[in-house]
Amino acid sequence: MKAAQLFVQCLEREGVRFVFGLPGEETLDLLDALADSSIPFISVRHEQAAAFMADVYGRLTGKAGVCLSTLGPGATNLATGIADAFLDRAPLVAITAQGSVERLHKESHQAINTLDMYRTITKWNARVDRPSVIPEVVRKAFKIAQAEEPGACHIELPEDVAGADTGDDSLAPLSTERPRRPSPDRPSLAKAAELIDAAKRPIILAGNGVVRGRASEELLRFSQATGIPVANTFMAKGVVPWEYELSLLSIGLQMHDYVQCGFDQSDLVIAIGYDFPEYAPALWNPKFDRQIIHLDFTPSEVDRAYQPAVEIVADIREALELLRPLVRSHKEIAYPPKLRQFILDDLKRAASDDAMPMKPQRILHDLHQALGRHDLVISDVGAHKLWVARMFLPSEPNTVIISNGRAAMGIAVPGAIAAKLVQPDRAVVAVCGDGGFLMNVQELETAVRLKINPVFLIFNDGGYGLIKWKQQNKFGRSVGMEFGNPDFVALAKSFGARGWRIEAAGDLARILNEAIHQPLPSVIDVPVDYRENARLTEQLGQLVCPI
Repeated sequence: MKAAQLFVQCLEREGVRFVFGLPGEETLDLLDALADSSIPFISVRHEQAAAFMADVYGRLTGKAGVCLSTLGPGATNLATGIADAFLDRAPLVAITAQGSVERLHKESHQAINTLDMYRTITKWNARVDRPSVIPEVVRKAFKIAQAEEPGACHIELPEDVAGADTGDDSLAPLSTERPRRPSPDRPSLAKAAELIDAAKRPIILAGNGVVRGRASEELLRFSQATGIPVANTFMAKGVVPWEYELSLLSIGLQMHDYVQCGFDQSDLVIAIGYDFPEYAPALWNPKFDRQIIHLDFTPSEVDRAYQPAVEIVADIREALELLRPLVRSHKEIAYPPKLRQFILDDLKRAASDDAMPMKPQRILHDLHQALGRHDLVISDVGAHKLWVARMFLPSEPNTVIISNGRAAMGIAVPGAIAAKLVQPDRAVVAVCGDGGFLMNVQELETAVRLKINPVFLIFNDGGYGLIKWKQQNKFGRSVGMEFGNPDFVALAKSFGARGWRIEAAGDLARILNEAIHQPLPSVIDVPVDYRENARLTEQLGQLVCPI
């Protein structure tokens, strides 16, 4: 058996469903082995897209997505998506080819030190220097990638090793049994319960760890039993349904938003599955005076603004289940309906706003109406991301995918393709800016070739709207923000997809419904009025907490 065949057998044992990548000369043996396996190779048009696909696969499934590239330029192109998975806590295993081992000690065609390049953006990475280590290397990469906090790992497979005979019939994939997460420390649970009972206005800050830990139902039960309101980070949208009366919706704007008022008034923050890269503690604890309970799979990061009174390091779902009966008090906190209502009223007003270009609020209102509670929105990065994070209202976890750890533009188009492959029965809509959409627009061909039908909804303002917003706030002017766009309808058709341009606000809801039910990918070009960004800044700048 060739080493490449053993490698693929190990991938099969790990339960890998797809390998996303771009072929190269140094991956010939591995690709040939994949052809005889149960794992389809999804050929993409740029390696960055392959990494983003693996990233979103990991977010949706909890299992490591796999991306593949050749050496040199292929490996460097993967780096953005690998780093995104690293900071977004998405399990991912990247496989890169390398030249023959015999030439790695000297300058050589396309050969760079990929291991050193990836060292700061992966949890672990290694080179396979002989066939005998393949089962151990593959198992270790997946085990580390999927362990809390999950992230990216990397395996380098030189071409001569991949093509070599294993020379050992006993080599086989290793066991993939997962270890049980630790049970929470009972004294820590008791102390947390005492702190909660003593608090007058506690608040829950729910992060992406709640999604990863499949702990949403237990979080809802805990909040219902204790009367403690829940605010979620951008990447934890849907951990409690937006309809729930104690849901304060999303926190994450660097401006002082309405939900921040709940933190201003709180005397205890219960941080559950909270990831620092998403939203720094100093933004919600600027005076460093909040009492904090840390509940997560791993110990807390060290930060002046985040000094927990107690840390519960354990499986989140079990910890919440055990903590709930220890809390004797039920809080009667009056402010959650007031804070929720500001966001909900803004959406309600948008429902009848027919202005063109369309206001972001109206676009998101119509999108929400077009989708079912199980359908999926994946947001790219830009000004539209802040509107999606703040105002789109999911009822379930993992129905809104936002990159907010590394926040990499270009994720939405390939991410939507991966989501549709993983969950073909759900409608999938990628919400993109015109800048981010064009960063990976080539993957429209991939979607057409795969005969899947994600919808790409473009907020079109002819510029880098988010940075323009920040420039205007800081300097009162903008520099280098405007650009030209192609005819997105014609561009979509040139790839074999459907395309629409919104000419009247009343058309969007109908076209969204039509696009979702198309057998082909769809592109919807929506002119957006980002003057709303400045209005939001002004509105929040004058905010007096309504508590």
